[in-house]
Amino acid sequence: MIKKLMFALLPLMLIFNVSAKEIDRTKPYEMMKQVSENTFARLKAEQSKIRKEPNHLKVVVEEEMMPYVNEKYAALKLLGSNLKGAKREDVSEFIRAFHGYLVTSYAQALTQYRDQKVEFGPMPKVEDGKSITKIKVEIIDSPRPNIQLEFKLRRDKKTGEWKAFDLIAEGISLLDSKQSEWSTKIRQDGILSVAKELEKLADTPIRFESNN
Repeated sequence: MIKKLMFALLPLMLIFNVSAKEIDRTKPYEMMKQVSENTFARLKAEQSKIRKEPNHLKVVVEEEMMPYVNEKYAALKLLGSNLKGAKREDVSEFIRAFHGYLVTSYAQALTQYRDQKVEFGPMPKVEDGKSITKIKVEIIDSPRPNIQLEFKLRRDKKTGEWKAFDLIAEGISLLDSKQSEWSTKIRQDGILSVAKELEKLADTPIRFESNN
């Protein structure tokens, strides 16, 4: 299941990758379509370097994708009830560690890039005052089955800009799955202990599978 979710993360990188000067973050649907096109072009152009230096994918993710991901909001939702009574510095460390974990996880997912086709669903109607929206995407990956995705984005009430905070792959929320996976350990060992584990995972080198 985790491998399936990780592969499903691939289009997240294919979507949230473009210079901030070239994108209108106040229009989530248009933003996703525009940056998707830019990212495919970059991945094609840098395949030679990426094959020689797989960790370069971390650089790509850090520079091009993370500015469009709200890892703080995601991390706080993931912690949920564990935030009660938590030390502010421990929570801050967890958010930093979660950021690094996402970078490595997304970079590893990018090793699955094979020039897949992305088809967007209809533009969602974002009602005034609403801060959450979902955008449906289908990954055409013949001969493998297509992957149905929904990206959840949140609008900053001050700036009006949107950022992604969750991915639903085939009906499974990545955020919910990680909350289920980590919540018991957080309660037993503490937020800081899990943050240290995430830091170790973030340092994992990127590798291509033998059949890639």
